Amino acid sequence: MAETIKDYEVIIVGGGPGGLTAGLYTSRANRKTLLIEKYLPGGQIANTEEVEDYTGFELISGAELAEKMTNHAKSFGLEIVSDEVGEIWSEGDHKMISTKSGKLYETKAVILAPGGTATKLGIEGEDRLNGKGVSYCAICDGAFFKGQIIAVVGGGDAAVEEATFLTKFGSKVYIIHRRDQFRAQKIIQERAFANPKIEVIWDSTAEKIEGETRVESLTIRNLKTKKTRDLAVGAVFPFIGFVPNSNLTREELEKDSAGYILTDEKMETSVKGIFACGDVRSQLVRQITNAVGDGTTAAVAAEKHIENLEDKSRQTSSASSSAK
Repeated sequence: MAETIKDYEVIIVGGGPGGLTAGLYTSRANRKTLLIEKYLPGGQIANTEEVEDYTGFELISGAELAEKMTNHAKSFGLEIVSDEVGEIWSEGDHKMISTKSGKLYETKAVILAPGGTATKLGIEGEDRLNGKGVSYCAICDGAFFKGQIIAVVGGGDAAVEEATFLTKFGSKVYIIHRRDQFRAQKIIQERAFANPKIEVIWDSTAEKIEGETRVESLTIRNLKTKKTRDLAVGAVFPFIGFVPNSNLTREELEKDSAGYILTDEKMETSVKGIFACGDVRSQLVRQITNAVGDGTTAAVAAEKHIENLEDKSRQTSSASSSAK
């Protein structure tokens, strides 16, 4: 059995903008805080080429913004470790966290900011050719397909934005969307429509990805005519959403129908002492700005939660002393 580490008053799960902001605020409040991040701090923005909708920066690379956020939080004392959380549960007023590396932590408050994982198309060839032309990260893998024809599946912000980014490498980029209009923000749509390398295929779904050792073609079906056709492509990038990483707790948290965690105005979940922020939380939009706001609220609420625990402990101690 691993020795229990009791050094931290707050533990944050996930190092995206929400988690880093929460860590900045709890550390700034002199609460010893640990942030556990599976990959590199920054979350999805670390894999975003350009950010232009974060107040104060007209244009900044995602990697640079992630680095600035990380360094800012660490300057107040936030500690960050690379590990993966296994399970979280309550023991009395405290929370326990086990990790895949075998660590066991005890803390007073937990802030969940684990984001989500990419939703797969669920079609033939997708898993077999994953990493061989099927990718869920344009900035990570786009350069591998220089001069090739690329297919992007989806119609939201991520799909249309990443399709535009992929035109830097591909000779042509198809956007396959099941509807007859995008859900993406208008400014993102306008850029895509103005790009001569992009061809939009409306009312269509991806049916099958083919290739022996790498992606060679994508079969699509028109939902109106029911006809199928094959597109000769060297890569397929699905951007159809993601599943929130909301199943880390032993106690069942209240969630919406899509699995996103429900919170109150303090970002507190249905389990006292566990807070949530960012993309894992049920809300209207999922942007850097609201993740940062969530993280701020969660941190302040976690600090007040710890103060209440300390008051309770003092009262119990005082009552015990009086009884003697």
